[in-house]
Amino acid sequence: MTTTPLIETAVATSPIHFISTFYKFKKDENPEQTKLFLEQTAEKLQVNGLIIIGHEGFNATVSANSENNLLLFKKQIRQYFTTPDLFFKDSVSNVAPFRRFKVKIREEIVTLGTPELAPYDQDGKNHHLTPAEWNQVMKNEEPVIIDTRNWYETKIGTFKGAVNPMTDQFTEFPQFLESQNIPKDKKILIFCTGGIRCEKGILEVQRQGYKNVYQLYGGILNYLKESPHDQFEGECFVFDHRVAVDQNMQPSQQYKLCPHCGQPGKTAVDCKRCDTHTYICEDCAELEWKQDTCSKNCAYQYKLHPDRKAPPQFSSFSERQSSSVENHDDDQETPTL
Repeated sequence: MTTTPLIETAVATSPIHFISTFYKFKKDENPEQTKLFLEQTAEKLQVNGLIIIGHEGFNATVSANSENNLLLFKKQIRQYFTTPDLFFKDSVSNVAPFRRFKVKIREEIVTLGTPELAPYDQDGKNHHLTPAEWNQVMKNEEPVIIDTRNWYETKIGTFKGAVNPMTDQFTEFPQFLESQNIPKDKKILIFCTGGIRCEKGILEVQRQGYKNVYQLYGGILNYLKESPHDQFEGECFVFDHRVAVDQNMQPSQQYKLCPHCGQPGKTAVDCKRCDTHTYICEDCAELEWKQDTCSKNCAYQYKLHPDRKAPPQFSSFSERQSSSVENHDDDQETPTL
């Protein structure tokens, strides 16, 4: 029996986008020079995406319509940063995850509020568990499992039995951990979308006196490639136009980004002000002045003048998605990613 490769199947049905998520904590003395290199390379190879860089390293999700161009881009990344073993988490999609290419320079490439904590000396080996090892611990032991992501990410999917810190941003994680009073000898598992948040998160957990703590290598994205339909339930939120990926690493068919708040949502509405069809999240659907509108502007204007009509606020759904994606730029993790 022969099987059809994933990429060939996708190409046969719709345009394909090749996506890669990657990061590295590696000291960079000249982020401005790095920004210029990345912009020039992306333009040459027609690569879109978002890369966050700083003195502590880089954090990226990029995509290209050409598999060869993406391979060349990854080769350039390895050479420029001298990271021959850089781990790329790759996927394909029939939804374009990005409309443009952007590089942002930040103090932290994932914001915990502790720039002094960076795993330069760990060499990528700070208590990582492969997906198979992660499953072994989950199924045979009784660890405390902590989801380090934000609350709006956890609500559409997480690991069985995981603790949800209910944080709005990662900077709240240290305070959450302090408040839990977990015994210092308890085994703790932490996870995130693509791995980078846990690279800093585990340093904070260890700083608070925990020694028996482990992180999921490559995050949920790596886990779903190796162990779909196992210990992770639901879908994985990503910080791009796919909104989320399902158990087969395909773009979500359930969720869209809410135009009011940028959270994942699946409640269909026809805007009472401009008649635009869109999807909003369940939280906004409970608010009277948002539940029947397609944007912040329409919500505001409809509340003031419920009897007035207006032309559509967006020419296409992708424009609404772009507006919502921008809401998450400052706190994204992978950045997908």
